[in-house]
Amino acid sequence: MADPVSWLMITPGWKVLASDGSEVGEVDEVVGDSSVDIFNGLAIATSAFGKPRYVPAERVDEIAEGVVRLNLTPDQVEQLDEYLEPATSAEIDADSKGGLAESVGAEARELEGKVFAPTQKQEHSMNIWRRIAFFFRRLFRR
Repeated sequence: MADPVSWLMITPGWKVLASDGSEVGEVDEVVGDSSVDIFNGLAIATSAFGKPRYVPAERVDEIAEGVVRLNLTPDQVEQLDEYLEPATSAEIDADSKGGLAESVGAEARELEGKVFAPTQKQEHSMNIWRRIAFFFRRLFRR
């Protein structure tokens, strides 16, 4: 395998290999916070029309240019949970002044939080064009 690279280099479309070297999918999304260098894991596409699966960072064995090797067998990859995008969160500070203005402000912040920062998890939907490209790449590699 090529020289190792940082998780920050991973991009959608990179090959994902099982511990035995067999290709088990491709990277759909990188999960982490680059501003503080925290790598949480990957969402990988294992089939053209299936939902992406979540691979925790501790299951990533090696990262090289264009390839991510896992410390999982192909069967273990098939058993991974579906990837769900993390929920966003909102922090709402209470005003220290009382009265109608506080009540209206609190309601506005609560509404804003519900609209712009839902707190429940949402399913990840892989872009249809990437799914089609994935399907044809897998079809012609065989």
